[in-house]
Amino acid sequence: MNQKLRSDADRIVSAIIHAVLPDEAVQRALMGYQPRGGKTLLVAAGKAAWQMAQAAVKVLGTVDGGVVVTKYGHVKGDIPGVDCYEAGHPVPDENSFAATQKALELVSGLTEQDTVLFLLSGGGSALFEKPLISGEELQDITSQLLASGADIVEMNTVRKRLSGVKGGRFAQACAPAQVFSIVLSDILGDPLDMIASGPAYPDSSTCEQARGIANKYQLKLSHQACELLEQETPKKLDNVTTQITGSVRELCAAAAKECAAFGYETVMLTDQLCCEARDAGSFLASILRTHADDGKSIAYIAGGETIVHLTGRGLGGRNQELALAAALGIAGITGAAVFSVGSDGTDGPTDAAGGYVDHDTQAELAGMGCDIFAVLQENDAYHALEKTGGLIMTGPTGTNVNDVAVALLKR
Repeated sequence: MNQKLRSDADRIVSAIIHAVLPDEAVQRALMGYQPRGGKTLLVAAGKAAWQMAQAAVKVLGTVDGGVVVTKYGHVKGDIPGVDCYEAGHPVPDENSFAATQKALELVSGLTEQDTVLFLLSGGGSALFEKPLISGEELQDITSQLLASGADIVEMNTVRKRLSGVKGGRFAQACAPAQVFSIVLSDILGDPLDMIASGPAYPDSSTCEQARGIANKYQLKLSHQACELLEQETPKKLDNVTTQITGSVRELCAAAAKECAAFGYETVMLTDQLCCEARDAGSFLASILRTHADDGKSIAYIAGGETIVHLTGRGLGGRNQELALAAALGIAGITGAAVFSVGSDGTDGPTDAAGGYVDHDTQAELAGMGCDIFAVLQENDAYHALEKTGGLIMTGPTGTNVNDVAVALLKR
């Protein structure tokens, strides 16, 4: 491993995550908040829920009650007046259901003078859930969708119809109270009805689309689930005000700024990356091969959210798979490196935020008898990167605005 390149990568990752933490964004969003004279209640759901809730309570001074539901390991302490819960992600579990029920109990029986401050971030689809089918079947359907390679919009279109809080139904439960929703976006293009499956936003998807997705991926559904796919979601809500506070665009802008600060000429490729993870890694490697002899230090930046089709039973995540796939293409190109990281600090069902490879990675793995193509077929990028020191470990970051991949050429 090239230690200088790895040092650059680690410093860039640290800087860009710090630049997109939600504290200031939540504070900006609350500048226009006006209490209505009644109670102010707080509900936060998603991977960044704890961080967003802490920032909101600091601004408001106090709330009249609150519930936070976030991923395991993401609660970092007590928040005055707020009960914090941890639950399953990316597949919901009993703690997801129990915490969501606490939130529904909190907002029941409100008046027009009351306000629900609803703080939403990526991961909320699994964490904030009241299933209308059995919890076991919901978990099974979620697992089917994940394994099929369905994108987040397709997943949420189905899950909305199986839920008592998604697709605008949580806002209905809060009525007649007003809902002031602050959203940290983790979906390309920031579609508000799809972020965490839109608990407080009118749903634009249709039953016909949900049926089409179920057929496309040949989902195994019970009769009850099939019937729910035929029930339409709310198309109009008159008690919600929504404000987006962050997105992958900001993440990519922060990455470009930090790469420039470390002496790289920056090229922004896209903030809409949405292909197979291993294809994205191969593409970034091909760009580095094209420009290997340009004689300049360059950073190519791509933000978005890739997908992984599961073909094996290994351990990994989309960012680790992207990086490992790039290792084949940059092998032997001196000064070349690719790293990819999830802004929330987690990548798939692992404790890593992403992965790093450089021009030495392929040779190092080959020397250990490890074939990258076979590893990718087994979806076991985690253990391969672990062998080379290529795992990027940040721990939970408190934010969640998609992923960013960076391809470096250092001259």
